[in-house]
Amino acid sequence: MFGSLARHMWHQIEPVHATLYFSSQAFEEAAGLGYDVASRWPSYFAWRTAPLGAAGPRLVAATYYSFSPAMIAEYVPAIWATATPQQVLDARLRAVDRTLRALLPSAAQLREAAELAVRAAESVDLAHRPLAAANLDLPWPDEPHLALWQAYTVLREHRGDGHLTALHAAGLDACEALFSFAAIGAAPAADFAGRGWTDEQWAAARQRLASRGLVHANGSATEAGHALRDQVERHTDELAAAPWRALGEANAERLVQLNRRLLGALVTSGLLPKTSTLGIGTVRVPA
Repeated sequence: MFGSLARHMWHQIEPVHATLYFSSQAFEEAAGLGYDVASRWPSYFAWRTAPLGAAGPRLVAATYYSFSPAMIAEYVPAIWATATPQQVLDARLRAVDRTLRALLPSAAQLREAAELAVRAAESVDLAHRPLAAANLDLPWPDEPHLALWQAYTVLREHRGDGHLTALHAAGLDACEALFSFAAIGAAPAADFAGRGWTDEQWAAARQRLASRGLVHANGSATEAGHALRDQVERHTDELAAAPWRALGEANAERLVQLNRRLLGALVTSGLLPKTSTLGIGTVRVPA
């Protein structure tokens, strides 16, 4: 039961967390720090990595997993020459503050939602969860909408850290993880071009998956390929369930109700891209 609840709650919190990577206010804050905002990647790596401190490319590759290490090395550690991690974290909160206030001016109404989300975030198991732990180490903001976003970020990264565990347990390396995801139709392969893998690396991943009977010659998933991805999703949900088990089903549903206005405002704003590499709404819930 709590595995399916964890997936349901992920659908609630992921879009709110992701506002940081797409809002005009966030790009303005990034430009103010000195980042090139012609591409979203310099600020993306800075925003997401800053809780880890001045991390190097190997640590970022290990915690992000699906990005090409060569691509990561284009931005890390150069991002720390532009701004320190603390400067990035300060600007990150300013960006979230401005973004959420633009979406929902009456942000004070999120106080109860923030209290529930913080309770869930503070209950997470941090073993093998570096990004969740780094975000949980940050002080809680006083403003309810900022505390809510930070709690959602802890919970989102907690799930993501667990997802990497599930991928590794399934024997999928970083490039294979993306290819197998595209192979089941969760997201178009072209959407992963920004992750930095070369055509040769992509083709090699397809060949490795084909040798395991996971994809057809045309790159689409075989029955075994679908089954393996179902296994990954099921494992991910199980690993993400603990905070929702601790919060309880009734409180989780209350959080969904309280989140509805913010999520609705976000969806109607058009701020987020219409297609996502996360597979929300397309990846089936494993039985």
